Amino acid sequence: MIRRDAETRRHRDARTFAPTGRQMVARGKRSAAPGSNPKNDRRPEGTQDDCSVAHRTNQATPRRLLRFLRSLARLQRAVKTAKVIQGRRFACPWLLSLAPSGHLAHILARLVVVSFLLCASATAQQIGNPTTQQGVTIPRGTYAIRNARIVTLAGPDIENGTVVIRDGKIDAVGTNVNVPAGAQTIEARGLTVYPGMMDAGTSLGLVEVGQGANGTVDTSEIGELNPNAKAIIAVNQHSAHIGVTRVDGVTHAVTLPLGGLISGQAAIINLVGTTPMEMAVVPYAALVINYPRLGGRRGDFGPEQQAPDISAAITAAERQLDQIRKLLRDAESYGRAQDAYAKDSSLPRPDHNVVLESLVPYMRGERPVIMRADREAEMRGAIKFAEEMKLKPIILGGDDAWKIAGFLKEKNVPVILTGVLNLPLREDDAYDTQYENAAKLQKAGVRFCISTGNANEEVRTLPFHAGMAAAFGLPKDEALKAVTLYPAQIMNVADRLGAIEKGKMANLVVTDGDLLEVRTHVRYLFIDGRQVPLTSRHTELNDAFKNRK
Repeated sequence: MIRRDAETRRHRDARTFAPTGRQMVARGKRSAAPGSNPKNDRRPEGTQDDCSVAHRTNQATPRRLLRFLRSLARLQRAVKTAKVIQGRRFACPWLLSLAPSGHLAHILARLVVVSFLLCASATAQQIGNPTTQQGVTIPRGTYAIRNARIVTLAGPDIENGTVVIRDGKIDAVGTNVNVPAGAQTIEARGLTVYPGMMDAGTSLGLVEVGQGANGTVDTSEIGELNPNAKAIIAVNQHSAHIGVTRVDGVTHAVTLPLGGLISGQAAIINLVGTTPMEMAVVPYAALVINYPRLGGRRGDFGPEQQAPDISAAITAAERQLDQIRKLLRDAESYGRAQDAYAKDSSLPRPDHNVVLESLVPYMRGERPVIMRADREAEMRGAIKFAEEMKLKPIILGGDDAWKIAGFLKEKNVPVILTGVLNLPLREDDAYDTQYENAAKLQKAGVRFCISTGNANEEVRTLPFHAGMAAAFGLPKDEALKAVTLYPAQIMNVADRLGAIEKGKMANLVVTDGDLLEVRTHVRYLFIDGRQVPLTSRHTELNDAFKNRK
């Protein structure tokens, strides 16, 4: 009787849970419909009928649980780095002794949560992980760097001096300085304090892997005229290049968009922060225009690539200049229309145009325009065009700037040199033409600064560019200013950056030697008054593999 009742319950359960014919077809299964010929059923002999699904489910539950627990055990072995969670060694052999029960859902839920924590812990320990490199915003503090040699660049060097940092600013500097109560003191005897370096010609934060990973490149927009494109929006604050660059003493940089005739608007950023706007010193610092070229630059160790038809090249360049000219004049008219409507609301309201609106501050001379040009003809043409449109030009590149040093001085146009370590432009140029470029500009009284001109990975070599210029005639103090004070002056942020003075932003580098010397090590680093750890992708890789046999 008991067996018969059990069979009755089993068949009743089977009827309850057995899938319908439509469900079985949807699952892609073959089943013999009532009255069909069993010979047409192609299932292997001895296969259980689908009507026993409930019975199989009841029997399979313990096996599925055991398989899940074995998989979890394998997961444990794969993530040995996560040894401790909440103070106890994680192990789950006790679960193997549990039979299916009403608490099965609760147990599985706990397993899912713990598995997620293990995976998250393992992921957080990956080499070069952005979270461990950048983390949350580093808090500002009050610091006193004592008994150091201080290279202020705003006056004579100070021996055995003290720099006080408070609220992100330089609070005091000198030999007789009162240290605030509660300040963290750094004994810097034998060390030197420098202003943080600035590279004014990079695309730092816009490129991670330049080739082979297009999703990590955000330097340009579609089209030729994109003045409303803003580099600050595209900055990747977790870029590994930022950490690698700052530990060599570059504390802030200008990051520029690329491509087209008008690339967009450059930003000045600090190399620390968890959001682009938190990093921004000046989010919209300059407009970037690529002045049309008549010919291509020669490749390394190869002949110079000239345009096949010089007349066609000149015509194309003039057509491109007309495009830029028309857009700038439209922006000037747009600004006047907006001003007129602001004064008299009875006038027709001009249509809003984000492209023209972005150009108005530059047409009014409120912000500078960075113009890429290397050759003599290009630089002369760029300056002439800027005068015609009443722009405030800055030449970026300037490989031939030494040829027109007098002209640059006369027009008071600053130059951001990006080719100090480049080969000469022409085959008959001397090998040291680019090495001496900065020294010749300095002697002629031209305002200039030195940049790597690199998008990302080589920005950290900025002090070596200045060091090379110093080795080929540029005075040593001028070489240091060319990567600290002069770029800040050219980019109109010298009131905040570039020198060690009271009230300026506390972007400081403490070294054990000359900042431009290859063998010098950075010992302490401060950006925006925050003490930044001297770790980067490079140091993490070194720590991971230095003991490998």
